[in-house]
Amino acid sequence: MSSKKHAETGKRIDSFGYAALKEGGTLEPFRFKRRQLGPKDILIDIEYCGICHSDIHEVKGEWGRSRYPIVPGHEIVGRVSKVGSAVKKFSVGEKAGVGCMVGSCGKCEACKAGEEYDCAKGPVWTYGSDEKSIGGRTYGGYSNNIVVDEGFVLKISNKVDMASTAPLLCAGTTTYSPLKYWKAGPGQKVGVVGLGGLGHVAVKLASAMGADVTVFTTSKNKVKDALRLGAKRAIVVSDKKAMATAIRSFDLIVDTASAVHDVDLFLSLLRRNGKMALVGLPSKPLSVAPFSLVSGHHVLAGSGLGGIRDTQEMLDFCAKKGISADIELIPVQKVNEAYGRVVKGDVKYRFVIDMSTL
Repeated sequence: MSSKKHAETGKRIDSFGYAALKEGGTLEPFRFKRRQLGPKDILIDIEYCGICHSDIHEVKGEWGRSRYPIVPGHEIVGRVSKVGSAVKKFSVGEKAGVGCMVGSCGKCEACKAGEEYDCAKGPVWTYGSDEKSIGGRTYGGYSNNIVVDEGFVLKISNKVDMASTAPLLCAGTTTYSPLKYWKAGPGQKVGVVGLGGLGHVAVKLASAMGADVTVFTTSKNKVKDALRLGAKRAIVVSDKKAMATAIRSFDLIVDTASAVHDVDLFLSLLRRNGKMALVGLPSKPLSVAPFSLVSGHHVLAGSGLGGIRDTQEMLDFCAKKGISADIELIPVQKVNEAYGRVVKGDVKYRFVIDMSTL
């Protein structure tokens, strides 16, 4: 986006948040500037921001693309405090959300199809991308405010709880996307691998869509929770007898695991022409035996975010069905402790930062 499109008068906006200043560093208080509002920009005072495992990968430099300092956070909800002169979709005081993207080229095939996450020139990520209007880079939601083009701002229903809705801006759209694409619904058996930040939302969504849901977990302690969240059954992966009963029985498996695991094992659970969608992002490559795909005419797919249109559709669906994330609300001062607990799997199921504690 050129600086010409941000020609409205005014000074850059003072912002304050928590940032990692170097690879693997702890998050600490950080002051920075947001761009002044352009005609189509919205200033949002952030109330809550979820902690996504990808935030941790980025802070640690595990994906090899991190640029410091990093202010993480792409599960943002708050209220509109100011709007540009050409803004039509939002008014001051309204609830608003921001997910993983804050811009794209708007001209390529993907953007025209409403799939901005797959922009040919690369989307402008909520943090860590070039901030072309003022130079520097974009900073995320572990902060007091954010400036975003209205085309990348989501409407949040007045009926929902703001804090537990925040994780839907990433975990919700990430799991809704493959469920919608592969038409999860009544008469379908859907498996969910992993019951963490992504997995627990996938269970709620698939169940609300009418699918028969089974959770696959490595932890016996999560079996009861899987049933509480809407699954019909839960299978501990180490139980070979139970796993054997599930062979060739699933129409769709959504794999949310973020650690290296046996993909072939889960492919064996698919019916003929069954699909398995990877949404988790392990930091190391996964291996797949060709026969795991060929023998059952299986499809192994990757699925990322939904576009802005589908993300709004997901938020509206969740508001209608009463779906939100199971969260632990924390003050921003405990963010480093929370990171450690996420890595250990010690959260049920998503940390959300109360930004009023900043």
